[in-house]
Order: sequence, then C-alpha cells, then structure tokens
Amino acid sequence: MKNVAHGSQEELVIEAGFTVLKLQNDGLGIQRVFRDVDRSYIQFHFCLKGSAKFIFNEGRYALEVGEDQSLLLYNIQLDLPINLELNPNSWMISVIMSIRRFHSLFSKEADYIHFLSAENKDKKYYSQEAVSPAIAVILSQIMTYNLHPTIKTLYLRAKVYELMALYFNRNEEFDMDQCPFLADEDNVKRIRKAKEIIISRMAEPPTLNELSEEIGLSLKKLKEGFKQVYGDSVYGFLFDYKMEYARKILETNQYNVNEVGLKVGYSTASHFIAAFKKKFGTTPKKYSMSLG
Repeated sequence: MKNVAHGSQEELVIEAGFTVLKLQNDGLGIQRVFRDVDRSYIQFHFCLKGSAKFIFNEGRYALEVGEDQSLLLYNIQLDLPINLELNPNSWMISVIMSIRRFHSLFSKEADYIHFLSAENKDKKYYSQEAVSPAIAVILSQIMTYNLHPTIKTLYLRAKVYELMALYFNRNEEFDMDQCPFLADEDNVKRIRKAKEIIISRMAEPPTLNELSEEIGLSLKKLKEGFKQVYGDSVYGFLFDYKMEYARKILETNQYNVNEVGLKVGYSTASHFIAAFKKKFGTTPKKYSMSLG
C-alpha cells in the first residue's frame, strides 16, 4: 500500500500477467497516478465513486470517466501507460491483464467477446459503459474486504474472475446502442441524481412519486430510466445498496445488529435480520462472528 496525501494506491498481483490497482483519493486535491502498461496488456477501469480523467498522447487527448462508469482499453499497436487524474473524493479499481492471459479466459468463446474475434484481434479497442448494481457490489467487496492475509489473494482472484464474467455477460438492457433513453444526457443526469437521493436518504427514502417530482422526470421515465441505467428497479437497487452498506458497517465491529439496522432504515431488528439473510444467506450476527 502506497499512501498519497489523503489517498492511497495499492497494487495487487493476482498471478503472472494479472494485476489489480486500488486507488482512493479522499483528499481535496487531484491525485495523479502514473503506471507503465505496454501493448501486450488489456485494461479495465471502474469508477466506484467520484470521477477521473485519463490522459493520452502526452496530454493531447483526455477521456473523463464518471461515477458508476467503466472503461476498457486495448491497443495492440501502441503502449497505453496509465496517466490518470483522480478527482477529490474518488475511488477507482483497475484490472490490468496480459492479452495472452485474457485470451485464455475466453479461448473457446472468442466470437462471444466481439473484440476478440479474428478480424478485430489486432485492432485497438475502447468501450465506456455503465456499471450495473451487481458489478458495483463486487467492486465494493474488492475495495473494502477485511480478510486474513493468507486468503487475500484467493479471494481477490475469485472476485476479479466474477467481475470479468459479469462484465461480459450479454444483457440487451446494457447495450448502449440499443437504449434510446441513454442518448438523452439530461435524463441520465436526472437518473443519477435519483440514485444519489435514495442513497443519501436510505433510512427514510422518498416515495417514487416524490422522487420523480424532485428530479423533474415523470414516474414512467424514472422507472424505465433507472432500470436501463442501473439494471434494477429503484427500490431493488436501494435494497442491494442498503444490505451492502450494512455488511460493511458490521465489519467495523463498532455497532450492534440493532444499530446497524436503524442506520439502513429498519425500525425493528427482526426485519433487518430477515432482509440481511435474504440477501446474504446468513444472519448479521453470524456474519459478524465469521469475521473473527
């Protein structure tokens, strides 16, 4: 772990040709990240929080990546070193994998991953997409795990493989070209605002009607747009977020089960315990005990 002012940079080698970077900037200034990456590697960047700017060609070109967005970079003809400006209060996870290692994951399914097909394998490729709630949960687990050092690498390897599987899972709902709603940037901003509102008020979230009025979208557009951007209904997304948030609080061992339940909006412990068990298959208490 390398501390950088009010942030950190951590590089974790999963196996040969396969590395994960965890970047956190909790300070007030921009955190700059440089790392050599040659043309034999493919890069996946995921912004969990805040935003970042990728700089290419010695500053002649820049690409913004916002919260809940991913960026895939691949160019067999040119080295693509990471030159990144991580904005204040931003978190990023990057997966850097050799092309050879990456091909071995999909060797029997190269046509399924369209940029791996024979006609594209020697071309450059980049793709910027929204992060689904399922991927957001995995990213959060990679960023905040609290495990014994002896199993850390095994856990991370499993999580990164899961991340890759979900990233390439074909789902028409996340096809940006097929989604006319996403072509309207103003609507997308309103949907992101809706997400921020329900997260900030998760203990007492607004009704859908109140939320649609607050962001200035009709109820129909709110429902359709939220599903298209985040892959789930408003309250489905909020449930997943609340349970993940509760899990992280439990890991601190600073609050009892009842207090954690209250923080995420459950007035009775029994309702919180039932919800947690529905999500994770175990009770909050058993989960806390499993952490040692």
